[in-house]
Amino acid sequence: MPGQTRGVPGTPSPLEQLNAAPAQDAERALLVCLHSLRWALRMAGHRPYPDLASLLAASDEAAYDLSPEELAEALAAEALPALPEGTYSAAHTALNAAHAAYETKFGHAFVICLDGVPPAEHLDRILESMRSRLANDQDEERAVAAEELRRLAQGRLTRLAGDAGCANSHHDAAPGI
Repeated sequence: MPGQTRGVPGTPSPLEQLNAAPAQDAERALLVCLHSLRWALRMAGHRPYPDLASLLAASDEAAYDLSPEELAEALAAEALPALPEGTYSAAHTALNAAHAAYETKFGHAFVICLDGVPPAEHLDRILESMRSRLANDQDEERAVAAEELRRLAQGRLTRLAGDAGCANSHHDAAPGI
C-alpha cells in the first residue's frame, strides 16, 4: 500500500522518506550510493520518484552523463569488496597483488558489482575480472568501470529504497534518512 512499509500502517516507505527528505539529507544518502556530487545533486533534484523503477531509470541517466572527472571522483571513493571470513591468506596476497597492478595501470580502485553472485564465488569472480580487465586499454577500462559503478549504484539505491528482495553487494545501503 502506498505510504506504508511492510505491515506498519502509516509508516512512510524508504522511497517516500527519500522523496520527502530535505535536499541535503537526500544528497548525503545518495552520495553513499554513488560518490559523485553531480550525480547526487541531480538525483535529489529530480525527486519525487513514484517508484523504484523510476528511481533506477533516473540513476542510469545521471550515471551515463558523468564526465571523466566525475567518474574519477566516484571511483576514488570505492574500495575493493571485502572477502568472506575465513578466506585463506594466499587469496588475500593474490588479490592485493592483482589490485596493485590494476591501480598502477588505471590509477583508481578496481570496481565490480557482485549483486547476484554467491559470496563463496566472490574471490574467484573478483580475481578473474581483475585479470581480464588488466588487458583493457584506458578508454576500454573507463567504460567498464563506469558500467560497474552504474550497477553498484542501482543495487545501493534498491537497498536504500527498501526493496528487501535485492541481492547483496560489497557496500551497505545508505544510512536512514
